[in-house]
Amino acid sequence: MTSPKDRSRSLAEELTALRYADLSEQDVEQTQKLILDYMGVAFGGCDLPWARALREWAGRFEATGRAGVLGSRMRVSAHIAALVNGATAHGYELDDTHDASTSHPGGVVISAAFAAAAQSGAGGEDLLAAIVAGYEAMARIGMAANAPEGMEAGFHPTAILGGFGAAAAAARLYELGAEGMLTAWGHTLSLTGGSMQFSDEPTGTMVKRCHAGYAAMNGVLAAELAAAGLSAPQRALDGKYGYIRLYGRHPAAEKLEKAAGAPLEINRISLKPYSCCRLFHSLIDGLGEVTDGYAADVDGIRSIHVRGPQAIPDQHMLRRPSSVMAAQYSLPFVVGATLVFGPRRYDAYREDRLDHPGILAVADRVEASADAEIERHFPEHFGTAVDMTFADGTTRSATVLDSIGTPARPMSIEDVKAKASGLIAAVDREFDVDRLHDAVVGLGRDGRGSVEDLVMTDKRNPG
Repeated sequence: MTSPKDRSRSLAEELTALRYADLSEQDVEQTQKLILDYMGVAFGGCDLPWARALREWAGRFEATGRAGVLGSRMRVSAHIAALVNGATAHGYELDDTHDASTSHPGGVVISAAFAAAAQSGAGGEDLLAAIVAGYEAMARIGMAANAPEGMEAGFHPTAILGGFGAAAAAARLYELGAEGMLTAWGHTLSLTGGSMQFSDEPTGTMVKRCHAGYAAMNGVLAAELAAAGLSAPQRALDGKYGYIRLYGRHPAAEKLEKAAGAPLEINRISLKPYSCCRLFHSLIDGLGEVTDGYAADVDGIRSIHVRGPQAIPDQHMLRRPSSVMAAQYSLPFVVGATLVFGPRRYDAYREDRLDHPGILAVADRVEASADAEIERHFPEHFGTAVDMTFADGTTRSATVLDSIGTPARPMSIEDVKAKASGLIAAVDREFDVDRLHDAVVGLGRDGRGSVEDLVMTDKRNPG
């Protein structure tokens, strides 16, 4: 039944009214950090097979618009750029996470915002405010629908939530007002989709990389359809057959509203230092604790027992993954890769590592179980515990609720720059990361910085 209060409209009006001037210094710096992280992850992923395939596909649309495709010199229509860039940014399990909605906003919202801003000619301040609005929409809608429980039912949050965040950002940059944003959400509702089936099959997993791209594309397309005058439902979020009713599991529609004194959702984002499923990041930190900084001899480890949310034993125990994504979603493989190569070796999940004997030997010693106490804190805290037993019979244990990169243990912008440098160097050692950093931190400052500088930062981009 439709709720008496039109929360869809209230949220659209709030996000439309948000201005750059309303953002605190901390909000601006946090948004710039998120953009820098996005750029590093996206540029660093430009040479991955799925990114190359999408760029080749996008070539048929060259010169159809003003939006840039990362890793190339192409200009295409905004929704095409949003698709390719979103999939590229989501391509190696390193994009940011909003824990409470178990979604990855950066690859979706920033891709859509860059594309729409390039198409519309919007400046840096408008771009920043649109990105903040997109994160806010995606996060609040996900919390209202109880996205973590929806994921257990098979809905991938990034794919099914993302279009609404992308549409919010694009609607602002196209200056559609609250009515236009509502119409864009109405179109997004009918475009929404995204199954977790990729997590249950060892092959065909490239589609998961596309989920952020699909969402970014759908949001931009929905805003463009709204701008073209095509009508759509105005209560796409809380209507009788709206998003929350269709996709929510024990939903709480009141979470569409910002609680008094609550920070903007950009400040509740976790960044990922490790290139694997976000569920495992606290485990990786715990492995560092029980091995004195990953210094233990792996041959001297008898067994590894991991405890955490029910999703880990239910969905993440594939021992012989046959694709990069399956490896990044496999708890045993991630443990093996971490202990053999170290936690920040992004190449540990390459195709040629999938049959690495050292990784697989460790993987075969890994077991997992659900822990009710850790589950109680999920998803506000993506915690895990690890018990490692050594050949001499001793056991060391660690419990980590908040991993490195979470709001409780944040990465600095210098940490993010170092992450970007490592990722991009693997693709193009001559890429000017300092210039990228300067362009990002200049965005919105006294009118300096432009979308053009960010999307096509360096003529030596790969591709």
